Amino acid sequence: MFVQASWSLVALAASAFASPAARAGIQARTAITTLTTAQIEVYKPYTYYASAGYCSPTTTINWSCGTNCEANPTFVPVASGGDGDSIQFWFVGYDPTLHSVIVSHQGTDTAEILSIVTDVEFALKAVDSTLFPGVSSSVEVHDGFGKEQAQTATAVLAAVKKAMSAHSTTTVTTTGHSLGAAISLLDALYLSLQVPTATVNFIGYGLPRVGNQAFANLMDSKFPNLVHINNKEDIVPIVPGRLLGYVHPSGEKHILDSNAWVACPGQDNTSTQCSTGDVPTILSGDVDDHFGPYDGIDIGC
Repeated sequence: MFVQASWSLVALAASAFASPAARAGIQARTAITTLTTAQIEVYKPYTYYASAGYCSPTTTINWSCGTNCEANPTFVPVASGGDGDSIQFWFVGYDPTLHSVIVSHQGTDTAEILSIVTDVEFALKAVDSTLFPGVSSSVEVHDGFGKEQAQTATAVLAAVKKAMSAHSTTTVTTTGHSLGAAISLLDALYLSLQVPTATVNFIGYGLPRVGNQAFANLMDSKFPNLVHINNKEDIVPIVPGRLLGYVHPSGEKHILDSNAWVACPGQDNTSTQCSTGDVPTILSGDVDDHFGPYDGIDIGC
């Protein structure tokens, strides 16, 4: 009850009522398109990897985390870490079927109050120039998310380099759910700058807004195939609010109540078929939508 009330209050205060000026800044969108079954199926391995982010490092390091691990049986773990409290769980490894290094971070565990507190630190701050060299100071991100990403950045980078070398690949995919998606989105930018030879992509679930307009524009320019998948009336993707200066990058895929998946082009698409445009329905929805199901898969370990 506490969690549901907290998210609802946050959304009402910060996101539900965009100003006319903010609405005017959103340009007309191209048509919303429905994904085919084959297109949806492509994301299933990454859904399980995002879900496995909630599993203890003692199980992800030997790939014995149950259903989430069994769904990607060829995965070769390289490193894992975190304590699930002050530092979110994470793991890195290689998927020979996808021909990609995988980086996953734990999301918001509602039993861990520290995660909730992190999620509601709204201040926008310039990215760390050491972690993100060459990025303009106009690019700002959520302070709490930035701090979370910084805690594991060097360990993740070392594991990614090790996996790339061991498996002779230059492809890296970062993934995660909720807070884990926010950390992994920042990881995508971080890794692309720290390992210029890598081709990095991001596929996230229940992603909150992470940064400002300059950040969203940068992510769009660097990651044209970026994907963030939102489930039905999940409230998390509409916070922090646009009135606070936050903007989603492009790439939303929204699962409708009918279970159809639609592609929502552009940043914060205001169509009622997309999360940003469906705020009244989302505010009256079920917070459990945050954990799925995503094409039949519930997030968690």
